[in-house]
Amino acid sequence: MSLELAVLLAAFAGLSLCRVPIAVAMLVSGFLYLAVAGQDPGIVTDQVMNSLYGSYVLLAVPMFIFAANIMTISSIADRLFRAANALVGSLPGGLGHVTVTTSLLFSSMSGSALADAAGPNLIALKMMRDIGGFRPGFATALAAAAAVIAPIIPPSVPMILYALNSGASVGALFLGGIVPGLIMGFALMGGLAIIAKRSDLPRGEKLPKGELGPVLARAIIPLSIPVVLLGGIWTGVFTPTEAAAVAALYSLAIGVLVYRAITFASLWGAIVESMRTSSSVMLLIAGAFIMNYAITSERLDRLLADYVQGAGFSRLEFLLMINLVFLALGCLIDTGTLILVFVPMLLPTVVALDIDPVHFGVLVTINIMIGLITPPFGMLLFTLSKLGEVPLRQVISEIWPFIGILILVLLLVTYVPGTVLWLPGVFGF
Repeated sequence: MSLELAVLLAAFAGLSLCRVPIAVAMLVSGFLYLAVAGQDPGIVTDQVMNSLYGSYVLLAVPMFIFAANIMTISSIADRLFRAANALVGSLPGGLGHVTVTTSLLFSSMSGSALADAAGPNLIALKMMRDIGGFRPGFATALAAAAAVIAPIIPPSVPMILYALNSGASVGALFLGGIVPGLIMGFALMGGLAIIAKRSDLPRGEKLPKGELGPVLARAIIPLSIPVVLLGGIWTGVFTPTEAAAVAALYSLAIGVLVYRAITFASLWGAIVESMRTSSSVMLLIAGAFIMNYAITSERLDRLLADYVQGAGFSRLEFLLMINLVFLALGCLIDTGTLILVFVPMLLPTVVALDIDPVHFGVLVTINIMIGLITPPFGMLLFTLSKLGEVPLRQVISEIWPFIGILILVLLLVTYVPGTVLWLPGVFGF
């Protein structure tokens, strides 16, 4: 290990342990690397800024973030929850099935696990706890597990970041996430059905036939959002990046003109929150670019590829190893950091082993999302524990069955690439 690389790693680890924001830690450690290496930081900064301003794909990130915030402040989440309750609420453990179903519906609009957790899943959590009689820890754990589906079913902010680094088609990644996302949802519902039978979880009330139609009708307009987005992408009417702007405008029009649920104050709050989140993401990307410059200069990506080839790892062995690494890192390190820093190191190995980049991208995204609910540092556990006012220890004790279910789905996607690649192939990718 060179002195320059040692300084970079030591600075990054030290700043992270001191709770310095990850983006700042990457920027500081990256510039320390340049200083020790005697390289001109101005040239590297110019390259980073050109990469940021020249990336058309990155425009989708703030737009999807804004769209998710608009959906949260409007009545879209509530209408989707009521529609899901009408469909599956009468099953054993009904409100739990409603939670997963709502996540499946909302995930095709938001692209963010945190948006899903803070929106419809928070509503579902309170309903399960206050009306359904679920244990608070169990309700929170289920809401967190269901929220991880959001970035798997398109649109997906993590997949956009992966496409930025890998050059993979955003459209193919979006299509590739649909089947695994649906499998995750149905697997959680299957596991919930078993738990409901053993624990005698309550059923929800079945709606009278006369009320079913109106409840579903009120959800038709929100359900049209993914149809418009994905239909426009697949038919070529607009690109995935343009789809992000369409999602934001369409959600705003529904909230303001149709439902009249958005006030000026709530809209301004959504704009400010979107700007704050987008700025954090862009700062993170800038830091990651500098870190990637150091990694490339040290040839770590090529050294890793040579090692894997020399050790004789098969594709499946490599993917299983990646699963273990990302599951461990996913509960410790920010999602954006994992995709923007660690994935570029692995891409030469992915190419050398002839692994499809779309399959790898979806696999990495699933790994990282499971990390968000893995103790002790799963971000979704902290978020819903705080929002739902449930002690974290109760959530951790209840989350393990759902983690086990999602890991089984992860292994299925690892062993059977067709779960990811079949739908992109149907659409010509």
